[in-house]
Amino acid sequence: MTLRKGKCYSKSREVPYTRKSKVRTKGYIKAPPQTKIVKFTMGNYQKYRGGGFNYVVKVISREYVQIRDNALEACRLLVHRHLEKDLGKINYMLQVNAYPHHVLRENKMLTGAGADRMSTGMTQSFGKTIGIAAKVYPGSIIMTVATDNKDFVLKVLHMVKPKLPCTTSIVVEEKKN
Repeated sequence: MTLRKGKCYSKSREVPYTRKSKVRTKGYIKAPPQTKIVKFTMGNYQKYRGGGFNYVVKVISREYVQIRDNALEACRLLVHRHLEKDLGKINYMLQVNAYPHHVLRENKMLTGAGADRMSTGMTQSFGKTIGIAAKVYPGSIIMTVATDNKDFVLKVLHMVKPKLPCTTSIVVEEKKN
């Protein structure tokens, strides 16, 4: 089945659903789906921990939104590909800060002729799990890039903005010597 549009879930204000019940009869979610994000930290992390980079550039959310894991993975792939190709493997550190915990559900409905006889409607409407999302609040960091080449990283992070379902701001922090 195809993936539902992200706007169906991005502005949802429901309580974060992360639990897998210990009581078997209450466990409507048997196992939460795995995240599509392969790695959360890439590049030269040791140099970042040692304070070797001059600039830390952050993508910060400006609104409350849910970001699905496939959107975060698409952003990570785009940034990682450009940084590795142009800066090399040791001249940057990329970290995805938003972690998807919230389980997304869908109550599948039948359509077409005679669907009213087969579908259950809103009885037992909890839904099946279709994915997971990160709940992001205003001011929370989505992605962090540490580097010495500030201008190139800003150009790459501006390419990420259309892939996210929220308005974002890019903040540059310069290392104090």
